[in-house]
Amino acid sequence: MCVNRRVSLRTLLLLPLLLLSWISAASALEPVFTRFFSDKAAEGYDVVSYFTEGVAVKGKRDFSYKWNGATWQFASEDNLTKFQANPEAFAPQYGGYCAWAVSQNYTASGDPEQWSVVGGKLYLNYSASVKATWLKDVPGHIESGDKNWPGLLAK
Repeated sequence: MCVNRRVSLRTLLLLPLLLLSWISAASALEPVFTRFFSDKAAEGYDVVSYFTEGVAVKGKRDFSYKWNGATWQFASEDNLTKFQANPEAFAPQYGGYCAWAVSQNYTASGDPEQWSVVGGKLYLNYSASVKATWLKDVPGHIESGDKNWPGLLAK
């Protein structure tokens, strides 16, 4: 009888910890920027193409994938397959929000036509002029953005 109570008590004490670790793991993914009334990540651009072709390519509905609360579109089945195998490797940093804005401690939409791949990571910027500012100190902006990002959307 005592053994059963002890096991039950341990189970009851561990249950909240297990639940908390599950919630933490589920929320570890970054929120993804999408426009109002749309669930398309990167405005429907193929995020794999930045890495494989070095250009911004519009994705197609035929090659869509739901991940992290958004629909990701790809130009080819091959790019879709690459993304499915490792989405975190291709998804834009800061959830696709403007990287320069995040470095300044606020958010703005990211334009998939204004992009950079730095250190194997994709960064989007709001506009061509903002990207020009971003390019003046990419390492510094990334350092600031990485510090600002974790709690920025919670403000």
